[in-house]
Amino acid sequence: MTTELVLYNTLGRTLEPFRPVTPGEAHIYACGPTVYNEIHIGNLRAFMVQDVLRRSLRHLGYKVVQVMNLTDVDDKTILGANKAGVSLAEYTEPFVQSFRRDLETLHIEPVEHFPRATEHIAGMIALIETLVAKGYAYASDGSVFFSIAKFPDYGRLSGFDLDQVQRGERVAADEYGKEDVRDFVLWKGVKPGEPSWESPWGPGRPGWHVECSAMSMGLLGETFDLHCGGVDLIFPHHENEIAQSESATGKPFVRTWLHSEHLIVDGQKMSKSLGNQYTLPDLLERGLSPRALRYLFLSVHYRQKINFTFESLEGVTNALYRVDQMRFRLAHAVEKGGPDARLAKAADRLREDFAAALAEDLNLSVALAAVFAFVKEANVAIEEGRIGEGDRERVLAALAGVDEVLGVLDPAEWPEGQAKDDDSDEIERLVEERWQARKNRDFATSDRLRDELVARGIALEDTPNGTRWKRR
Repeated sequence: MTTELVLYNTLGRTLEPFRPVTPGEAHIYACGPTVYNEIHIGNLRAFMVQDVLRRSLRHLGYKVVQVMNLTDVDDKTILGANKAGVSLAEYTEPFVQSFRRDLETLHIEPVEHFPRATEHIAGMIALIETLVAKGYAYASDGSVFFSIAKFPDYGRLSGFDLDQVQRGERVAADEYGKEDVRDFVLWKGVKPGEPSWESPWGPGRPGWHVECSAMSMGLLGETFDLHCGGVDLIFPHHENEIAQSESATGKPFVRTWLHSEHLIVDGQKMSKSLGNQYTLPDLLERGLSPRALRYLFLSVHYRQKINFTFESLEGVTNALYRVDQMRFRLAHAVEKGGPDARLAKAADRLREDFAAALAEDLNLSVALAAVFAFVKEANVAIEEGRIGEGDRERVLAALAGVDEVLGVLDPAEWPEGQAKDDDSDEIERLVEERWQARKNRDFATSDRLRDELVARGIALEDTPNGTRWKRR
């Protein structure tokens, strides 16, 4: 059964029940990167939000189909290719691959459709032709512009006031001869040294805004359920998408617009001049845990700014360690008697509370609180010797269920959490030597061996039957 989901819709600035076009299905379009450089962690925050959205929808019972585009033709990619002296495809491909690696490193799921703008030029031309035929767009010197004055609802998403911009104002020559400064380009006439495609208006290339409209409607239909992106895309990009799409079809374009807030670093906006614009490879070189970064992204609601600091990563690492320690203790707990009723009830409560938190506009802080309440109850059951037949599997199954959304609770799924077999025999020997030293009351040797093991990332737990260990 699908749990009632409520999301904050930027279109109207209100919480609304999610009502998909097709009951039980969720069709999502997410603005992907412009592949002219490596993306920074602020971009990754937006893609993490989209990952949580798709996982949450599936967890709540929806079939998900998601499109994430790659903008591989625009001013920045063309400039970069020309400077490098290579074709557009040769220039953009390494950045496409680095983007895919970043997603994989953070366990962001691959989406169902990953279109590149250059693969959908025909659909873009067809959309522009429709807008010209309906009188919403006009040609000028080989380019085509959308006439904002012809779309009365312009500004509905962003609240932008068209009167703030003077009509008929002179514009720079490189804006391709607009009739009105407020109009935006749909097709750019060819310039020397630029890649181009043939069109009814002569050779040229698409504008950025029309790319997303053509790809989203081509793959998801003229009206679809969810459109995602960062708040910086609300205006003008998403506003322009609505104008051109609804003018062409006469139908609502998107039912729910979901936007994520910015990531800042040490309380400041990221910028190259401040030296705080990090990519994921930058952080990996510093020894950052990708698992910790994913958890940090999860821990702040998508409509709130997230402040990235290296100290905050330490805090989330400690939170994950609490889960890992419970798993470790559970693995070594002796099952005695029948299943514990209190633990079974706690597992049911986790599932219910977690789903309810997701349904409340993806409230992951509440969802994570439910997870740690369950971890505490499991620890208490272990301490009191209440782990009965089947309880270990029950606890792990409950965690695995919520981890379908979180994607961060199982250390074995992350490289830094996987045991290395090359030194396991040596670790076992040192642990046994320390245990014998403790039995012989040789505390100096015991402490020295303990310090050596801790320095190698080994967590120890002394029990009446010996010492258990695991890698932290």
